[in-house]
Amino acid sequence: MAWDPGRRAGWQPEPSWSGRARYGDADPPFARPGEQGAGPTIDETGSVQVSDAMTAKTTTITGHGGDAIEAYLAHPEEGSYGGVVVIHHMPGYDDATKEIARKFAAHGYAAVMPNLYSREAPGASPDDAAATARAQGGVPDERLVGDVAGAIEALRALPGANGKVATIGYCSGGRQSFLAAVSLDLDAAVDCYGAFVVGTPPEGFPLAVTPLVDRVGDLSCPLLGLFGAEDQFPSPEQVAELEAALKAAGKPYEFHTYEGAGHAFFAVDRPSYRPEAAVDGWNRIWEFFGRHLSA
Repeated sequence: MAWDPGRRAGWQPEPSWSGRARYGDADPPFARPGEQGAGPTIDETGSVQVSDAMTAKTTTITGHGGDAIEAYLAHPEEGSYGGVVVIHHMPGYDDATKEIARKFAAHGYAAVMPNLYSREAPGASPDDAAATARAQGGVPDERLVGDVAGAIEALRALPGANGKVATIGYCSGGRQSFLAAVSLDLDAAVDCYGAFVVGTPPEGFPLAVTPLVDRVGDLSCPLLGLFGAEDQFPSPEQVAELEAALKAAGKPYEFHTYEGAGHAFFAVDRPSYRPEAAVDGWNRIWEFFGRHLSA
């Protein structure tokens, strides 16, 4: 199948929506009422109680090889909190993904998003930086792991950090979140429609990546996967292959697949956005991190 980015962007309204969910035996689906999360508290009605006062800014962290790289940091101004490394999508270190980092801070977590294209195009616009990175085959896996490790170190150095850290990534970042989880010691990881954890890129695909499913035995933490039933990369068949590998390895996971949604259904600034799937997906993320990033 040839690489066709246009299919992902096609807007096709759906008259209704439903989702499918699967869980690994080691990972229960919901947080318990009254349970204390990493930052927010879930009360008996299921409401999240949290102050939304935050600091958000561009900063510098130490990445792979000791390189100083640009990063976006957002964290609550008070309390104790878990940390989240936000791994941006293939279009780059953009305003939409910075907003995701701020969303985590508003919900009581510290978030760092490293600019994975800092070295290729320092100071360039997200579009130009992403084009430069794609022309070079994308971010090498070894460098990605080093940059995420640097982001984790920065999160754990924050005054309110409780020491628990997770990764979350979208699109190419979903694969990179999985890569981090099989390479580093994490408390949780979220893969949002990450392509080529299973399978190989089609002809003409701009990134030089290889599948990671053979490393599933190295998974260091529970994994949450959020996928679209109409996606090509990953396809439902590829998601099923990853699920089978996780089951065979006895790894804790939780997968949700959304009917009527394709790739990038979280992206509010793109025609692929599917609000019902995105809202449910965010609720799954809050439940998942509430369980695994508590002190």
